[in-house]
Amino acid sequence: MDAAFKALADPTRRLLLDRLREHNGQTLGELCERLEMARQSATQHLNVLVDAGLVTVVRRGRQRLHYLNPAPIHEIEQRWIAGFDRPRLEALSAIRNQAEEYAMTETTVSVPTYVYVTYIRANAEQVWRALTDADLTARYWGHANVSDWRPGSPWEHRRTDGSDAVDVVGRVLEAEPPTRLVITFEDRPDAGLEREPSVVTFLVEPHEEIVRLTVTHENLPDRDMLNGISRGWPAVLANLKSLLETGDVLPQAPWEMSDAHA
Repeated sequence: MDAAFKALADPTRRLLLDRLREHNGQTLGELCERLEMARQSATQHLNVLVDAGLVTVVRRGRQRLHYLNPAPIHEIEQRWIAGFDRPRLEALSAIRNQAEEYAMTETTVSVPTYVYVTYIRANAEQVWRALTDADLTARYWGHANVSDWRPGSPWEHRRTDGSDAVDVVGRVLEAEPPTRLVITFEDRPDAGLEREPSVVTFLVEPHEEIVRLTVTHENLPDRDMLNGISRGWPAVLANLKSLLETGDVLPQAPWEMSDAHA
């Protein structure tokens, strides 16, 4: 956390984070243009933010896209806020968000890609198993993710309350054990919704005794789903990290995929 606090202490770096919050997934050139900042200066500040885990870089061809990574902020929230005054803070946040919505003049808002990065004290095979084993996903997610995890195969997000009801379905697009898994994230056929499926990519990068896990959620249909997964992925991945590092999950309610997908 020391690196995150040090990075946040600089007003220029906070401004960079603000600009990414307004429009996530920007190139260095786009950030420099918006801030009227020299590339060398912007690069130095971005490197500090990347080293602190507050920004992550996703490569798309020759482009390097910069995304906010909420993992360090989530850790701060869990340590100093979650157990104390969350209800009051959430109420204040709801009032503020409503005011912002009334102030908006545009009717169409582009929904960005969501990226989350966490570091887990485990090996790549353990993380891969945690992502694909139905019993393990049931423990840290509250639903069992069921599939043979072969490209082209379906997968299901099944309840663990004994009903075996399926809340979300999808298809496996890519599977390269133990480093890369790409799945679609779709509405149930009986939901009556006609939306393009979103796509989730899990990238597992081992480094010595830890693993860097990057989750990228793309093609989000609307802001409601963005808001849902912005709360959900940190909770799910914090539970996964806790399970692999301690053998137990955190004392909190698991996130429901169906909550974000409603």
